[in-house]
Amino acid sequence: MNLKEAFFPVGGQAVLEGVMMRSPQALAIAVRRPDGTVLLKDEPYTSLAARHPLLKRPLLRGPVVLLESLVTGIRALSFSAQVAVEEEEGQSLGWGSIALTMGGAFVLAFLLFGFLPHYLSGLAGYLIGRPLTPADFLFHVIDGVIKLIFILGYIWGISRFKEIHRVFEYHGAEHKSICAYEAGEPLTVENARRHGTCHPRCGTSFLLVVLLVSLTIFTIFFPMFPPLTRTGILNNLVQVFIKVALMFPIAAISYEIIRWGGRHAHHPLARFLLWPGLATQRLTTQEPDDSQLEVALEALKAVLAREGIVISNQ
Repeated sequence: MNLKEAFFPVGGQAVLEGVMMRSPQALAIAVRRPDGTVLLKDEPYTSLAARHPLLKRPLLRGPVVLLESLVTGIRALSFSAQVAVEEEEGQSLGWGSIALTMGGAFVLAFLLFGFLPHYLSGLAGYLIGRPLTPADFLFHVIDGVIKLIFILGYIWGISRFKEIHRVFEYHGAEHKSICAYEAGEPLTVENARRHGTCHPRCGTSFLLVVLLVSLTIFTIFFPMFPPLTRTGILNNLVQVFIKVALMFPIAAISYEIIRWGGRHAHHPLARFLLWPGLATQRLTTQEPDDSQLEVALEALKAVLAREGIVISNQ
């Protein structure tokens, strides 16, 4: 098979000095070592949906894909971090250190993007002269706006760090490589360079769709259960934990929107739904150099080779 005869959906993720690529039956991570060589790790991959066909059904596959992406993403990041530490310091990271770092990141995300916007949305009632609770539509609008401001501010802030800026460059390399593949072009640096750094199936687009879907779900859910809309710190914590639980149906719906939008990228509705995410990708992706494109293409070719696709370099 070649690129024009068969198409396998491929997704990816930027890591430290590298790119992870994943296809239905393969996973590959390519990382640029400090000495300039590229370390490639590729292996077979079997998703939960492949083992349990029921999980391929609409509204079930979204949370499964999200969970698998989280697990493979953490694996890829830890692998790239291991390469950097071993090469530069001659030692390896323990799983305890990795777990502690990830745990701290999840706690910070819960407080910064979950509890704090929720709490501030309630306080906003003082500005309009009446109490605001999760029973009010305006509460969720304010909550969504605060979250969006926090997310964009966070992305902009971390992009000021040189290391994160390079990760964003590898993010751009990942997108350019996948776009060249989806266009049926030979996987060369020259072809990949011609494409843009944005892609409709990016996790950034997914995040913005999640915000819109959650606004709708929360607005419908909380007024149905008045006891859950009471004020107070403890009640706020309970409400935020309920929001976290509701992320499963929200992720399911959001995934279907992203999936449909990716397949109908030129449809006016798809453009409308995906535009905020594509615009935000201008923050999370940067123009890569040729050496970064080489790394992304190396990972992409590895997963395609495991899928039995013959790669043309001309």
